[in-house]
Amino acid sequence: MILEDNRRYWVALNLVLAESLRAARKVVGHFPTVRDIFKASRRELISLGIDEEKVQALTSPRLVDQASREIERLERKDYSVLTFEDRNYPEYLRETFDPPYVLYCAGRVEVLKDPAVSIVGSRKPSAYGRAVAERLARDLASRGLVVVSGLARGVDSIAHWGALEGGKTVAVLGSGIETVYPRENRGLFNKIIEQGAVVSEFPPESPPLGFHFPIRNRIISGLSLALIVVEATKKSGSLISARLALEQNREVMAVPGNITSELSQGTNWLIQTGAKLVESWKDVAEELPSSLKEKLLCQKEEESTVPPDISPQEKKVFEILRPDALTHVDELVEEIEYSVSETLSFLLNLELKGLIFQRPGKYFQRRL
Repeated sequence: MILEDNRRYWVALNLVLAESLRAARKVVGHFPTVRDIFKASRRELISLGIDEEKVQALTSPRLVDQASREIERLERKDYSVLTFEDRNYPEYLRETFDPPYVLYCAGRVEVLKDPAVSIVGSRKPSAYGRAVAERLARDLASRGLVVVSGLARGVDSIAHWGALEGGKTVAVLGSGIETVYPRENRGLFNKIIEQGAVVSEFPPESPPLGFHFPIRNRIISGLSLALIVVEATKKSGSLISARLALEQNREVMAVPGNITSELSQGTNWLIQTGAKLVESWKDVAEELPSSLKEKLLCQKEEESTVPPDISPQEKKVFEILRPDALTHVDELVEEIEYSVSETLSFLLNLELKGLIFQRPGKYFQRRL
């Protein structure tokens, strides 16, 4: 297989400097082309402030060949490798201050160029936060927007699942695409690459190191027209994402929360300082470019979430459940005259009809 001329040089650079954004930017800015980096002397690279270990790696005669083999290996697995020079590289990301020079991609590369919004938030959301994140993601994806998030536990995973119900989603990893983290999201990873894409700037087998996640956050916002925060504490990583989005001239939005909840402190602070308050997908659409806004807002609202074939018993159970809180099966049994087994049967039917969620410990929640 004949590789594109410059692609192996970009990948070679990435193998060494993927975790060193400043150094990579310096090197790329100093030389006329990416090829010239690999013709440079040790002295010239050291003069740019590159540390000795990385200089040794960049000047290794085996590095470019290693990059070629890596590209071939990934393509055999049906992964894609996008470099900064590729025409398929997402334009929204290209225009940011610190774009990744290489993106490793599993799934449908073309999705990366579609209009997108990102949804991020707490790794331990409340029932309210879970319901809002799922509903927003589903509503936005079903209207043709791509939902971007980070495949983390909590709001990120919920946003991906919600988007998959209605359309497409993109996950940006803090590890390599061959090291899915957290491990329990392997099934979600596989679902995403069927309808969307999973991307990472880190070499494929990179572990999920702590400092990778703040670095990858700029890609989440960089791929998007707007970033929505759903539940965040004052020290949440989601506020880092919001700051990066502002630096990238993206719209920043937040879902308001209970003023007594620690999980609302970050989002409510964002709203106080100028972020758009979001209650529904329409609030998001209002802040998007005019042509896209008009296209979204002219679409019809969904019909009632309660289907006509719901039984009277199921309806009674459904109406007791709340979208913003969890209800234990024992609480339901206390309020209605049905037995535990009957109540669980009604709950199962409601879950199969897509009207409620079951949470660990026999807790249930109504969908928004």
